[in-house]
Amino acid sequence: MADTSDFRNGLIIKFKNGLYTIIEFQHVKPGKGGAFVRTKLKNLQTGRVLDNTFRSGESVDVVRVERKKYQYLYRDGDQLVLMDNETYDQMNVPSNYFNNQDQFLKESEEVELLLDDNDSILTVEIPLFVQLEVTETEPGFKGDTATNVMKPATLETGAIISVPLFVNIGDVLKVDTRTHEYVERIKN
Repeated sequence: MADTSDFRNGLIIKFKNGLYTIIEFQHVKPGKGGAFVRTKLKNLQTGRVLDNTFRSGESVDVVRVERKKYQYLYRDGDQLVLMDNETYDQMNVPSNYFNNQDQFLKESEEVELLLDDNDSILTVEIPLFVQLEVTETEPGFKGDTATNVMKPATLETGAIISVPLFVNIGDVLKVDTRTHEYVERIKN
């Protein structure tokens, strides 16, 4: 058992019958009344963020997790096959653990798994930004940079995102995997 004095960003706790990670916390000692800790907690299963206040010294259940790096090999139906970088063991992970971010994974891309004490997968984290080549889009025209007009583009992984008009086939783009949005065009 731990208490609120052990809080730190990234700590995973059991709270309201779920697993939550602490995104941010702040110890508050008002002039009147007892001290408390204001927190933002993110549910590991749903991704929802909630605000909660704990009394100072309140006990919490800390969950011990292990972060392991795996390499994405290929898709097998609705499962993704990952390989442990240390032991070379392969495991199938259902695509629902990826929160619809698996559409941005290229083969041999590295992902991080959060595993509990029983080696059960809690969450899968893919890189925040990936670089992908455009395989299909309408042609761009010179001078189309002044407006905020967007067009659809298909990336090498099959994902479809909105891009500015000046993006052409063969361009390499930086994509934010959290928001599924175009960030910038990578210069060759």
